[in-house]
Amino acid sequence: MSTISFEAPRGMRDFYPEDMIWRNRIFDAWRTAAEHFGFQNYDACVVESLELLQRKSGEEVSEQIYAFEDKSGRKLALRPEMTPTLARMVAAKQSRLPFPIKWYATAQCFRYERMTRGRKREHYQLNMDIVGSQEVLCEAEILGAAVYAMRTMGMPDAAWRIHVSSRALLGELLAASGIPEQQHAAVFIALDKRGKISDEEIAALLKAEGLNDEAIKKTFTLLAVNSIDEAAALAGAESPAIQNLKELFATAQQMGYADLLMFDIAVIRGLSYYTGIVFEAFDVQRKFRAIFGGGRYDSLLALVGGQSMPAVGMGFGDVVVGEVLREVLGETAPVARQGYAVGYMSVAERASAIALAARLRATGERVDLALLPQKPKHFFGKAGNSLAKFAIFLGPDDLASGVAQVKNLETREVTQVQL
Repeated sequence: MSTISFEAPRGMRDFYPEDMIWRNRIFDAWRTAAEHFGFQNYDACVVESLELLQRKSGEEVSEQIYAFEDKSGRKLALRPEMTPTLARMVAAKQSRLPFPIKWYATAQCFRYERMTRGRKREHYQLNMDIVGSQEVLCEAEILGAAVYAMRTMGMPDAAWRIHVSSRALLGELLAASGIPEQQHAAVFIALDKRGKISDEEIAALLKAEGLNDEAIKKTFTLLAVNSIDEAAALAGAESPAIQNLKELFATAQQMGYADLLMFDIAVIRGLSYYTGIVFEAFDVQRKFRAIFGGGRYDSLLALVGGQSMPAVGMGFGDVVVGEVLREVLGETAPVARQGYAVGYMSVAERASAIALAARLRATGERVDLALLPQKPKHFFGKAGNSLAKFAIFLGPDDLASGVAQVKNLETREVTQVQL
């Protein structure tokens, strides 16, 4: 028989306890931020209808779907993203939900794609969505929660920025350049590949969609716009897209994170369902892929068969932010020690150690109870490498006196506890 590989399948991940320190740091910040901003938790099955995903995702995602047939011949897939699933769930109970709703989920997603730094074939993703409101305050709330999550993880503001644009604005500018609306979706998909392929290759894609050389030149000229004021000069100050962008920046100022926002007309987002403001966050040196991204998708519910309803959301993956955190904070994740490690020298002290551990646990403390007798050096060495804040080791002298020594593993201070 051939030797079984001990490696996870290519693009997938195992999480050992030391890896879970980083993952829990990210997940805890996600949950804290979402609930701090009033989002309600939901979840869904990881297997979706292939038809739903093919219709509602962009061309690139459709090519990356892990698809299969079940034993009844149903065409299914592992979800590559959460937004189509959210739309399906909302459409299923649309007449009974108290809109606007604010929902969040931590979902595992799968895409069969080329492996690069920051890109795996599975990842976990925080999704936050607001459905049922056209107010730009929705975008501001979602971005505010994302900022809160980044700060909770320990990411300094100086290390990253949120790049903001608008699909609606770019659509207005393309139309003003003489590019018909029916070609806009193809232009968005092509431009979203900028930085991944050369401008010559993007031009070839645009030409394949029927754009002539003059239209292609105008399209690239639009990407040189550097500010909302420049965009307003082209689109007109009364442009609804311009007004929405200005409102977002003003609201971010009120919420205390405007310094993290920057206008970037090159932010497109590859998924086909986005309709308005879109955004992506990057480290300031642009060494990594986008940390998170999202935007407004007002037409998606109607596309899945529900009633038309405005919506905005974001996806925040764990892979890139984990890499950025390691880059900024260092490879060792700072962890707050908690609870106790309790050990004993021989079987004679085991019952007292068990009783002490039970007593501490009853007060709500975490306790890592040794499973076997140990020598003091071995016990304290292991406790020092654990997440415990205090260590208590019982020997025959402790039982005789009825008092044990409690060692603070951070300060080395020693106190006493009655047995």
